[in-house]
Amino acid sequence: MPETAPPPVLTVSRLRLSVQLLMLVLTVWGGALVGHYAAEKISQALPALSCAYDRANGAYCVLIPLQHQMHHRIGEMIQQTGHFALSFLLPVVFTLLAFYAFYFFIGKAFCGWVCPLGTVQEWLYRLGRVLRRPFHLLSERAAKRLRPLKWLLLLALVLGLPLAAGLGLTPHATGDVFCQVCPSRLATTLLTGDTEQAAIRTGGVLDFAFGALANTMFGFVLIAGLAVRQPFCRICPLLALNAAFQRLSPLRLVKQPHEQCAKCGICTKACPMDIPEIWHESGQKAFAEDCTLCGRCAEYCPDDAVIQIKFGPVRLFGSSRAYYKARIKGESPQGELKTVRWFPRRIPHA
Repeated sequence: MPETAPPPVLTVSRLRLSVQLLMLVLTVWGGALVGHYAAEKISQALPALSCAYDRANGAYCVLIPLQHQMHHRIGEMIQQTGHFALSFLLPVVFTLLAFYAFYFFIGKAFCGWVCPLGTVQEWLYRLGRVLRRPFHLLSERAAKRLRPLKWLLLLALVLGLPLAAGLGLTPHATGDVFCQVCPSRLATTLLTGDTEQAAIRTGGVLDFAFGALANTMFGFVLIAGLAVRQPFCRICPLLALNAAFQRLSPLRLVKQPHEQCAKCGICTKACPMDIPEIWHESGQKAFAEDCTLCGRCAEYCPDDAVIQIKFGPVRLFGSSRAYYKARIKGESPQGELKTVRWFPRRIPHA
């Protein structure tokens, strides 16, 4: 009988699950260890969602200071002085520099390995597979048509409306509008046992509208996450901000052209973001803006060294036929767990 590849002791997915568990603890409950003040100073520029409304939060995200600076620093200063000065941009510049200091080391892997909302969505999808719920893979056209939405949300909710609030053009409540509707705010606070943020606010029309929208988006993530992989990640403005910096990080996805790729497509089936470029392109074009560097495409590529994750010139992981054969025995590219039989099936006697 031909030899079969032994199952890998430590897969990329198992390593990522361990990191996700650790980061979920740190980003949701870590503030209880270091205190609110220290947690705020340490991690305001984190390139992953973990909302500041969480009272015991160990990590926030860069979108919070960006909104506040557009509102209180740039918008209000322009309104008071009547002109724009480059000095107004200094707080934004320093925030982005702090963001890049975090981002440089693991780049877009913040989305695939660290972000608590990304972890929750991934577990929801796995729950759907355990419950044998039908799943939906986005077509190439649908995946690409959704991409502009994250950039629109970044420009409108994180930068535009907070700036307009500072200029006095929109109500004060729009100064941190993304934080008010972000589903991660509900996800992280509910994980701490705090249900206050899930309550509909009645302080005003906008408060009510933002609260209702936040609950609607959170409900959408819970329901859609059972059938679609990473539904909110596809429109997340923080993914857009990370994509804007992705070429500046040495951690990247690399794909070599291969003659079998045209008729394969397993990498796109394994990708939680249904990215078609990883199948059809090579070189830099394969490292698409939606990539979260989760590594599943490299795990499920059936050819040696075609898809690799590198930090500069150093290869951290690369696809291999032996790894693929062992990996496919436990889980399909789409995330369906193979049936595990604890006891051998008895064959009835004739």
